[in-house]
Amino acid sequence: MRTTTLRPGLALRARGYTLIEVLVVVTVLGIAAALLVPSMGQTGVLRVQAAVRTVVADIAYAQSDAVAYQRRRGIVFEEDANKYTIYDVHGDAPFPDEDILVDGTRESGRAEVSFNDPRFGGAMISAVSFDNTAILTFDEIGGPVQGPTSTAPSAGGYVEITGSGSVFRVNVEAYTGRISVQRVGG
Repeated sequence: MRTTTLRPGLALRARGYTLIEVLVVVTVLGIAAALLVPSMGQTGVLRVQAAVRTVVADIAYAQSDAVAYQRRRGIVFEEDANKYTIYDVHGDAPFPDEDILVDGTRESGRAEVSFNDPRFGGAMISAVSFDNTAILTFDEIGGPVQGPTSTAPSAGGYVEITGSGSVFRVNVEAYTGRISVQRVGG
């Protein structure tokens, strides 16, 4: 064990932080807070973007499910109720509740989404137009058609999602059903 002895005449100096060191730390923390606070204000936009991604995923799901099972699938968008539902199409709309697709990944076990859920941050279905209806229908080969019983190809269409000062349009192209998203406002 090593011992240290002080030489006579040397005073023991107390250790502490200088004013300069404290100011540097406070300045760095202030800069970090200034960068963090604006990004925390954008969580509403992120929730609306989550709603848009959910719509895109469900349209792709309905299209691929139509191909996989060789059966028509329809998505009914309800602006007033702020929700949409995916159906197994047997006839013309309105579709009965028993035709709602089963989806084990959702809490309800049914393929329906309500944007009134707080996790979507106030997202709203603000406009829908698929061949002048609120129903997107895929035929047995995954192509969009004009209606639940139609064989005519769809002219395409869109659904708009609004929230947190932003407007996103989810487009579905004619013939191919290709899905794209564009920001049209906000």
